[in-house]
Amino acid sequence: MIDSDTALERCGDLVARARRAGADAADAVARADSSESVSVRLGELEEVDRSESESIGLRVFVGQRSASIRTSDFSAAAFEELVERAVAMARLAPVDEHAGLAPEDKLFSGAVPDLDLSDTGEPDPETLRAAALEAEDAARAVAGVTNSNGGGAGFSRAVVALATSHGFAQGYGATGHSLHASVVAGSGGKMETDYAFRTARHRDDLPSAAEIGRRAGERTVARLNSVSLPSKPMPVVFDPRFGNGLLGHLVDAMSGPAVARKASFLIGRRDELLFDPAIRILEDPLRRRGLRSRAFDGEGVACVPRALVETGRIFGWLTDAASARQLGEPMTGHAARGGAGSGGVSVANLHMEPGLVSPDELIADIADGVYVTGVFGQGVNGITGDYSRGANGFRIVDGKRVGAVSEITIAGNLLDMFRSLTPANDLDFEYATNVPTLRIDGMTVAGS
Repeated sequence: MIDSDTALERCGDLVARARRAGADAADAVARADSSESVSVRLGELEEVDRSESESIGLRVFVGQRSASIRTSDFSAAAFEELVERAVAMARLAPVDEHAGLAPEDKLFSGAVPDLDLSDTGEPDPETLRAAALEAEDAARAVAGVTNSNGGGAGFSRAVVALATSHGFAQGYGATGHSLHASVVAGSGGKMETDYAFRTARHRDDLPSAAEIGRRAGERTVARLNSVSLPSKPMPVVFDPRFGNGLLGHLVDAMSGPAVARKASFLIGRRDELLFDPAIRILEDPLRRRGLRSRAFDGEGVACVPRALVETGRIFGWLTDAASARQLGEPMTGHAARGGAGSGGVSVANLHMEPGLVSPDELIADIADGVYVTGVFGQGVNGITGDYSRGANGFRIVDGKRVGAVSEITIAGNLLDMFRSLTPANDLDFEYATNVPTLRIDGMTVAGS
C-alpha cells in the first residue's frame, strides 16, 4: 500500500495536469486502504479476508462550473484521460455561484500535529484468529447462550492525502483494530440475539477479547422472555450504545448544506434554548487516538475543538466552502470529501458532557418507563424533527430495570426530546460519538 508521501505526489501531479488542461482551480484527494479480518463460528475458522484499495478523485473548476471524477488507475495515460474528461464535464456543468475552493486564509498551515493515529504493530492472521476465538468462546460460555453468529477480529490501515491548486498539500495515516462477537440465546420461537463490538486506533486501547465476548453473551441472555408494553407516554432512558444516535440527528440538522436546502428542523432556531443550559456537546478533532481525529477537513480547512452546544444553544451551522458562501457563514472545518461528487459535512470526535447523577439515580423516580438498548428503522424526519423508531430494551418499574421488552415503538419530536433530556454521569469514550446514559421524559411508547 502507498504511503502518504506517494499519495501526495499523485494528488499534486493530477492537480498540475488539470491546471495545464484549462481548469481555473482544482483539488485532488487520494485514499489507500488495506484491511485483514478473521471470523470464526462455533469454534471453527469461517473466513479470512484481505483487501487493498487505492483511489484518487479530482475536482476541477472552470469559472463557476465544476465537475469531479475518480479513478483507481494511476498511470500517466489514465491521469491525462481523467483530466480531459473532468475539464470537459465542468465546461458543460451548470453555473454555481457558490462553487470554488476554500479561501487560502482558512486553510490549515504548518506541520500536521501528532495525533497518534497509527499503531506500529500489525497483527498476523494467527493472532487475529486467536482473538476471534477467544471472543466467541467467552460469549458462548455465558449461561443461557445456545448458538453463535460468530466472533471476529480485524486490522486496517489507511492513508489520506489532499492537494489543491492554491498550494495546500497534506496527508496522514491511521490504523484500526476491531473485535466483535454475536451470539444467540433461547430456542424455537423465543430466540434472541445481541452483540458486542469495539474498534480503536491502537490495539492496547481495546478491551480484551474475553471481555467483548462476555458482554455479547450477557446482553443476549438478558433479552430472553421479552414482552411488549401498553401504549402510553412514559420516560425513555437510552443506553449509551444507542443514545449517541440522538447527537447524529442534531448534527444532521446543523449541516450547512441541509440548512441551505431548507431541509433542517433547526432553521429559525439558531438562538433558541434547545437544551437545558447545563448541557454541553463538544467536538474535539485533535483528540489523540480519536476515531475521527483530523487536523484539516476535506477541503484543507483547519479543524478546531469547539462546543457545538453550550448554554443550551447551538453555536451555528457546520459548513463546507459552498454552504458557507451560500449562507454567508464562516467556514467551520467540517467539509467531507469522497473521491467524487459534491461532498458534504461531517464532525470529528463528538461527546456530551456527563451529568451529575448515576444511571441508577437517573431512573430512581421512574414508576413506569423503558430503558432502550436497541433502536431500528429510519423514522426520523429531518425537516420537522419528528422521531419514531422501533426499539427494544427493558421495562423500568419503581426505579428498577425489570423484564426485557421488544416490539415497541418510541416516538416524539427531537425539539421536545432535546429540551427534556437529562444525562447521567457515566460517560465513556468508546465510539466516535459518545454520550452518557440519557433520560427523556414524555415520549410516546407504542406496544401491544
